[in-house]
Amino acid sequence: MTPYFAVMTETAHPIPGTTSGLIDQNGWQTAQATNAVALADAGLAVGRLDQLIAALPEDRRRGALTRLALIEVEAMLWGQATPLRREEIGRDLMEARASTDLDAMKQARWAIRRLEGQTGLTDLRAFLALHRAEGDHLPAAQHGRPTGRDFDESAGEFLGLIDGLADLHPIARACPARIAWRLANVSAVEDMIEGAVWTGRAMAANCEALTFLPLGRHGRRVWLDGSAPAERMARHLDAVTQGAVDARRHLSRLSLWAEQARAATATIKGNSPSRIIDALLTQPLMTTAMVEEHAGISRDTAERMLQRLQNDGLVREVTGTRRFRLWSAAA
Repeated sequence: MTPYFAVMTETAHPIPGTTSGLIDQNGWQTAQATNAVALADAGLAVGRLDQLIAALPEDRRRGALTRLALIEVEAMLWGQATPLRREEIGRDLMEARASTDLDAMKQARWAIRRLEGQTGLTDLRAFLALHRAEGDHLPAAQHGRPTGRDFDESAGEFLGLIDGLADLHPIARACPARIAWRLANVSAVEDMIEGAVWTGRAMAANCEALTFLPLGRHGRRVWLDGSAPAERMARHLDAVTQGAVDARRHLSRLSLWAEQARAATATIKGNSPSRIIDALLTQPLMTTAMVEEHAGISRDTAERMLQRLQNDGLVREVTGTRRFRLWSAAA
């Protein structure tokens, strides 16, 4: 028998209290040992990304985490076949108009906040933003997860399975944790994002600045993986490594954009262009009013300079409207 599942598949609906034997702890420890070099590579890549973000000023650090969270949730939504572009998610977060799937946007909004570090991981009701119900066994909700005490039993089962994997490195532990999430029936069968957000947060337990480990487009290879532990672990660790490398490149491109934008605007009289560039480094999307406030310039100056920088290809306006315009670095 392989150290994977005993009988049930990940998409089954296990009865609470019966899943503890379906995660072979020794098998996953062996898988971690087999992939020790890949785990070291993943840890190195994550460490470099973590230190890059930790070295940023506080406002840019928060903005960097939001940028990476938007990329991550965009990839998760595409993996779940409910696609939204990161700009559209960002617009919604800023209460701009966006004609889109409201259910997907609601989940995207929740995922962004959790990836940014909101709410701990041990109270799954709070983490999933569920209302506490005192009933003994309530009818199943439309979203397919158990309710009432049935949910509490599922949550306890999941956390018990995670406790049994304590000997694994946090990065490696996410691999069987995704299985445990589905086995414990914490989310609806078709919901991939909730478990992916929890494991993304849990992997960053030892990080200084990162609140989650970004997998980006590489997550699609592992969020619903179904192979044996050693193969699954190898793909997972490669996705962590590549995700961290991509995230670091993304943030490095932003720094390069700032240097090039300052060089391109050096002949413009005054320091307004430099202040606007600094402002756009702090957030993925900014309104004109936000740029005005952060840069400490007048509204007329902000509007005029943003339009000039857009004409020069240095900034992008993402709404295509004349009112409530949103600006981003063209990095």
